[in-house]
Amino acid sequence: MKAIEITAPGAPDVLRLGQRPAPVAAAGEVLIRVHASGVNRPDVLQRMGLYPVPPGASDIPGLEVAGVIEQGDPLALEQAGLKLGDHVCALVAGGGYAQWCVAPAAQCLPVPKGWSDIEAASLPETVFTVWSNVFDRAHLGAGEILLIQGGSSGIGVTAIQLAKALGATVIVTAGSDDKCAACRALGADHAINYKTQDFKDEVLRLTQGKGVDVILDMVAGSYVASEVECLAEDGRLVIIAVQGGVKCEFNAGLVLRRRLTVTGSTLRPRSAAFKAALAQACRRVVWPLIEAGRIKPVIHSTFDAADAARAHALMESNQHVGKIVLTWGAA
Repeated sequence: MKAIEITAPGAPDVLRLGQRPAPVAAAGEVLIRVHASGVNRPDVLQRMGLYPVPPGASDIPGLEVAGVIEQGDPLALEQAGLKLGDHVCALVAGGGYAQWCVAPAAQCLPVPKGWSDIEAASLPETVFTVWSNVFDRAHLGAGEILLIQGGSSGIGVTAIQLAKALGATVIVTAGSDDKCAACRALGADHAINYKTQDFKDEVLRLTQGKGVDVILDMVAGSYVASEVECLAEDGRLVIIAVQGGVKCEFNAGLVLRRRLTVTGSTLRPRSAAFKAALAQACRRVVWPLIEAGRIKPVIHSTFDAADAARAHALMESNQHVGKIVLTWGAA
């Protein structure tokens, strides 16, 4: 099969279209003929040599795919409510940038009604991440206020729509006025251009000094100090990436006085059982919202898989709004 290989750690041009043996589905798994592969920030980090592949995972990059189930463990398919020939999207630990990919059947979800495989390839990594961190970990509730750092990213556009659909008020930061406008068009109540405004001051102004209940942070670094200051009492800060660095200083006294929670997680190394439970929760809560039109696909660009280097260059430019997807002859 054709697959995108990382020939050496480095810039986007180290990605090459090569040949690999097609994978074989093991017990509990399905074999998917891939029509589309989502591109995510961890793929970029893996390409740069900064994100080691978990034990047992494919060294081929790619954490989410959509396509057709061609083979699979019959019992696992039955338990997942799927069958051969179904169009599904799946979260995988690696191997997504290829014509065929194996995935645990429990991490596969049906392509939502009315969505193409290309659109569905934008779902697993973002939806699973947002559900796990914003709702499971931070317990965002209806009527609360969520601040999303990086609202125009793939994670951000999903978090905006899902939080709004479940009754939260949403504030986002983004790096340009155009990106802020795009976030508002997706439902964000307020958008802050972090290049021209201090997000902490704006958050406190918008909330009349109360602060926000939950922050979804993909930056970390120096942002954490300001985030702690703009959390409301019993507020929760969830860190899911460290684009601004791993070191930070913040006022621990505020954590005590306001009873704040500072937490974080990464999804890729979590167990199959954890991801299966996430899939079940997303199918139960998020899929009905998608099929009701409450959450819409936000695809910025698609690239033929052979142009994966261009897709990664776009990702690193931060000029996109929403998702970037590779295609393998999608249906």
